[in-house]
Amino acid sequence: MAIGLDVETPPEPENPEEYDYEKCPFYGELSVRGQILVGTVVSTDMDKTVVVEREYDVTVPKYDRQMKRRSRIPAHVPGVLEPLSVGDTVKIAETRPLSKTKSHVVVEVTQKATETDVAELTLEEEHDPQLSTEDIVGENDGDA
Repeated sequence: MAIGLDVETPPEPENPEEYDYEKCPFYGELSVRGQILVGTVVSTDMDKTVVVEREYDVTVPKYDRQMKRRSRIPAHVPGVLEPLSVGDTVKIAETRPLSKTKSHVVVEVTQKATETDVAELTLEEEHDPQLSTEDIVGENDGDA
């Protein structure tokens, strides 16, 4: 409850002299205000940044139906919450602009990803362990 939100405060950083206190809402000067959103991490390719995707419904009045929309929000990951993985469900809060694209910070990891979640998000197919690569290559060679 240290930052004004109902989230647990993570343990203090291990290396206080190397820690980036400027962009930390828990142990630094970064204030959180505005929206609090929940989404799924879909990319962890950047350093100290994750891309959070959230799905929401929009009403289409012409057809009197609901339509699903998605938005992808880049969010800063404080050093005390690292490491995050693809598929984790996180809570992000709005802050001042931290860079050209980042105006949100991760404040809580609500659910860790399972292996099936990661496979769905990365679209990796599980291969059959009984088939070897020679069997797969051999099937295509006979057609020529």
